[in-house]
Amino acid sequence: MRTILPALFLTASALLGTTLPAAAQEAGDAARGQKLADTCMGCHGIPGYRNAYPSYAVPKLAGQHPEYLNIALQGYKARTRKHETMYAQAATLSDQDMRDLAAFLAGSAALKTGAAVDGPGKEKAAACVACHGEGGRSQMPNWPVLAGQTADYLEHALHQYKDGERKDPIMGAQVAALSDADIRALASYFAAQPGLQTAVYKKK
Repeated sequence: MRTILPALFLTASALLGTTLPAAAQEAGDAARGQKLADTCMGCHGIPGYRNAYPSYAVPKLAGQHPEYLNIALQGYKARTRKHETMYAQAATLSDQDMRDLAAFLAGSAALKTGAAVDGPGKEKAAACVACHGEGGRSQMPNWPVLAGQTADYLEHALHQYKDGERKDPIMGAQVAALSDADIRALASYFAAQPGLQTAVYKKK
């Protein structure tokens, strides 16, 4: 995001898991990841499936950067992201397991394409372009694609960054001054863009 210097991106990312060591960034084995993904698909493979409490749609993963999914899994394992079910799942995974799962889940369906959609959150979203790309279609593998993500999941995530339940100095700084209305507008704007899809099994 434009208000943060590039050097801070690198320093904070290295400290808090938005980048990974070279070995952890190696490409995963999607075929092996599919074999590991049964539990994941019980939530992430069902369109419209919702987290029980608090209630919000589980995130769409297909079309996401596998490197970012790996980073997210590492964050749940390290508890820099708060979600007890995801911690329980990630805690037992090896680095190789995470790479393989990320490769499968990200590639289980293609990122949707289409014309950008205007919305009331577009002006606020201008501050997000440097990392998350125009319309939330990030070109950098360590920053997530936001386009097409469910609005209530994005709201939930932004509130977690604001409340410090997700530990990231970049996102924490960016959301600190956002009102609830700002967060809703941003979430709705990115959710309306063509992009992410619900993960699906591929034929074995």
